[in-house]
Amino acid sequence: MNTKSTEVMNRILSFVDGWFADRHVSPSIGEIAKGVGIGKTTAYRYLVEMDEKGMLEYDGPSKRIVTRTISRFSTDTASCPVVGSIPCGSAENEEENILEYVSLPASVFGKGELYILKASGDSMTDEGIDDGDLIVIRKTAEAVKGDIIVALTGENENTLKMYGGVDGVTHEAVLLYRNEEKYPGKEIRVKELTVQGVARHIIKDCRNRTAL
Repeated sequence: MNTKSTEVMNRILSFVDGWFADRHVSPSIGEIAKGVGIGKTTAYRYLVEMDEKGMLEYDGPSKRIVTRTISRFSTDTASCPVVGSIPCGSAENEEENILEYVSLPASVFGKGELYILKASGDSMTDEGIDDGDLIVIRKTAEAVKGDIIVALTGENENTLKMYGGVDGVTHEAVLLYRNEEKYPGKEIRVKELTVQGVARHIIKDCRNRTAL
């Protein structure tokens, strides 16, 4: 093949950019061939010529592909699992189930061990957490009064609540609802509490029509 199609080149660029945005790694030649609808040998030849033309950077030995779009991605990112939902109402049984991984820029979310939970319920609306929001959680076993925590109770149930500290008389951990209009003064008291993480960021569900 002596003449390379500009349309195919653009399709390759689009596919590589989309793949990287979703997975934060370069696609293989086979994945490019399948995604664009060409043969593997043809895909390789296109990558070599596109590298020569300066349309992208292709390193054959490492199989790394860098386009202009990819070069603008932050290299300092953290791979963060999305592990399903957690109730913002009564405690419920919940099994960790990794749905996918996303890359979070360290410049925004910081470094450390993070995971994302989808909130359900309305008990935390006074803290700006609505049903459907994604909550970025930093894994830690420690919390201070006022933190929004992922709480695992002694009955192996978990919930997202504000940590109200420990009652000095009963020695119970206090978990606070934060929706005074609907749940005035409501709280959960547990004798055994494991902190599975502390909420650090809220990614709003656009259906709630609340600014990020």
